[in-house]
Amino acid sequence: MTIVLIGPPAAGKSRIGKRLAARLKVPFVDTDSLIVDEHGPISAIFAEHGEPHFRALERAIVARALGEHGVVSLGGGAVIDQGTQADLADARVVLLTVSPEAIAARIGNGKRPLVTDVESWKRLVAARTDIYTALADYTADTSTRPIDTIVEEIAAWVEEGQR
Repeated sequence: MTIVLIGPPAAGKSRIGKRLAARLKVPFVDTDSLIVDEHGPISAIFAEHGEPHFRALERAIVARALGEHGVVSLGGGAVIDQGTQADLADARVVLLTVSPEAIAARIGNGKRPLVTDVESWKRLVAARTDIYTALADYTADTSTRPIDTIVEEIAAWVEEGQR
């Protein structure tokens, strides 16, 4: 079983993914972390080589990660790749959403090259919403609810699907 977390930058995919994997007692993979481990900081990849180069690296790592059993957190833009979209047909996909009001405190760390403020985040989300929605089997809003509550809801959905 592969559970994939998708959604906009700063929706909580990594934090929730780690806890969900622990709750389900399965491995956790964060594709952005794998990219950083193998190729260096994402912002540096964007600056030195551009977005197309980053997306090619991302696609290879995502394809590898989706072949593993467990919880996989994808970078916010990974779903724009048509190969990734096709690969997600075999996974259980959870879309994490978040409101613009909640996002402001989450995007100030400078780790997201395509998101520098709430307005750029809104534009990015608007461009990807249809893809996110089409791929999602389950949606959870992370704006204000406790992470443990969200994790339990997703875990219950996963476990219900296994019966």
